[in-house]
Amino acid sequence: MDDITRSEKLAAEQRENLLAKATPDEHGLFFIYHFDANGFQTRDPAASSWSWRSYHITDARARNEIAAEGALPDPVREAFLSSGFDCHIDLEDAWLYGDLPDLRHDYSKEARGRGHFRFAFDAKMLIGARKQPLRSVDAIRTVIDKRSRAFRSPADLIEAVMNQSLDRISAELAEIGDQLDGIEDRIVCDAWHNERQSLVDVRRKLVVIHRQMASLTGLFKHLDHAHRHDLSETLIDMTARLSHHAFMVHHDSEQLQARARLLQDELMAKLSAQSNRLLYILSVMTAVLLPMTIISGLFGMNVGGLPFVGYGAGFWVVTVLSLGVAFGTLYFVRRLGDGM
Repeated sequence: MDDITRSEKLAAEQRENLLAKATPDEHGLFFIYHFDANGFQTRDPAASSWSWRSYHITDARARNEIAAEGALPDPVREAFLSSGFDCHIDLEDAWLYGDLPDLRHDYSKEARGRGHFRFAFDAKMLIGARKQPLRSVDAIRTVIDKRSRAFRSPADLIEAVMNQSLDRISAELAEIGDQLDGIEDRIVCDAWHNERQSLVDVRRKLVVIHRQMASLTGLFKHLDHAHRHDLSETLIDMTARLSHHAFMVHHDSEQLQARARLLQDELMAKLSAQSNRLLYILSVMTAVLLPMTIISGLFGMNVGGLPFVGYGAGFWVVTVLSLGVAFGTLYFVRRLGDGM
């Protein structure tokens, strides 16, 4: 048993040395960082306190590397290699792992939207995986490269990534709030005729964000309830802070959703009022023209005995009669409308 253990440790050390010497692309890596005891990046793997490896999850080489990572518990490895992308966070044998949402880079219209950041970490190693570059992850990489902040543990880095993601969602909600301000101003000023599609687009964005934040808030609550006694004090504090941050963003999304619904109700009320006015005008026109239509129909019959047939001014008599009946009908309809 001791020989097997020693051979496994030796294989793990050899593999770490190979990864340290290899370029990131050789193993399907986006990048690899090593951190010293002070929490700053170091170029010397032997002097590192912990490391961060980020894999391209769709690369076969990366999937083979993750499958061969002996330090990962089986549930963590299976979560990394699963084909679906569902938000989750859990704990297994001192490894905190999960799949959390993040914003993708806006390099093109096809790349816009939200991606997923898979991660797993213990005290000495952070393994990440993603399909495409993510904005929050790359923002933290910039911080690391500039040495503007120390990350003394993988938990510090994951918290920073999640806070970046939540801050970006908050900024997106602020932009949506500005859009709602503009829509509200135009609705109040009766310049709302082109705002229906704009409001639909805003509500679609809010629905996506609200669902993600509701899911994320529930994940942190689940982690706290299910594994509170298994988590270290550091992870408990980290989870509490992230849970509070996610809850605040979720609350903001709920407020904007409620506001968007109220604006949509007001817009629909204005559309309904406009439709009612048009229907009223059409009804009045129908009522006014109906007697004229009857009169013209009667005098248009090709039968004997029609009055004014031999009278030279008969046409004008019938015209005056028709207009008189039309104006009388209009007066009656207006009086009837004022009475209602």
